[in-house]
Order: sequence, then structure tokens, then C-alpha cells
Amino acid sequence: MRDSKIPSFPLTLPLKILLILAELGILFGFGLAASVEPDPRGFGTHQQFGLPPCTIRTLFGVNCPSCGGTTSVANFVRGRWITSAKANLAVFLLSLTCLASLPWGIVSLRSGTLFGIEDPTKVSLFLMTVIIGVALLQWTVQFVWF
Repeated sequence: MRDSKIPSFPLTLPLKILLILAELGILFGFGLAASVEPDPRGFGTHQQFGLPPCTIRTLFGVNCPSCGGTTSVANFVRGRWITSAKANLAVFLLSLTCLASLPWGIVSLRSGTLFGIEDPTKVSLFLMTVIIGVALLQWTVQFVWF
């Protein structure tokens, strides 16, 4: 008979603390994004926090891979997911991952394991590869078509 147990990585105390801090960080980030109005240009929302314009955009006239990131999250938390993806697809995917991780984190903390994850290194590497790959792809497409 096949074992129907869901594979999970045990949560040690330091991992529990890290997971709680990550969950709080995500909530803080989403709250911060909700506190600003998305710039209608699709980039520049970060300037509402007193930050300067993007240096790469200023110097070279092109968007950097993170341009539109704050605008993307500000639209994401308002439910404008298409506009969020248009501002920065990689950050939109990161926002989706963060949103999905909130209930997963609660389940993991309650179960005492990283629920459904046997090898956290492989999962982290996969997610980072996909998001960075999308960021580089969208940056490359920008140079080819614009």
C-alpha cells in the first residue's frame, strides 16, 4: 500500500521564527503598497516614499529589471492584476507567490512542518529561477521591441 502522507520538512524553532518574520514582512510589504497610489505611467510609484527616480532609466533611458515593481505591487493589492502584470510581470509573479505563501505559512506553522515541501532548497531555487528568468526575459523583450 502506498503511503499517503504529504511530504513535509520539519520546522525547527529558528525556521518557525524565520517563517513568522517572512509572513509579517509580506503583510507589511502589501500594507506599504496599499498606502501609495500606483503611478499611471507604470513605474515611479516608489518616488512617493521619497526615493529618487530609477538611476538606470535616468542615465540610459531604459527600464531596469525592477522598474515598475512598486507600481506592480500597488496595483496587485488593489486587485488590478492585469495592470500589475503589465507594470512588471516578474514582480506580479512574486506578489502571487507571496499571497499564496500567507495561508501556506499558517498551515505550516500549525502543522510544525513546511507543509507539502520535502526539500525547501529545491523549492526556493525553482521559484527564484522562474521569477529571475521572467525578469530577464521581460528586460530582453524591452530591448528588442522598444
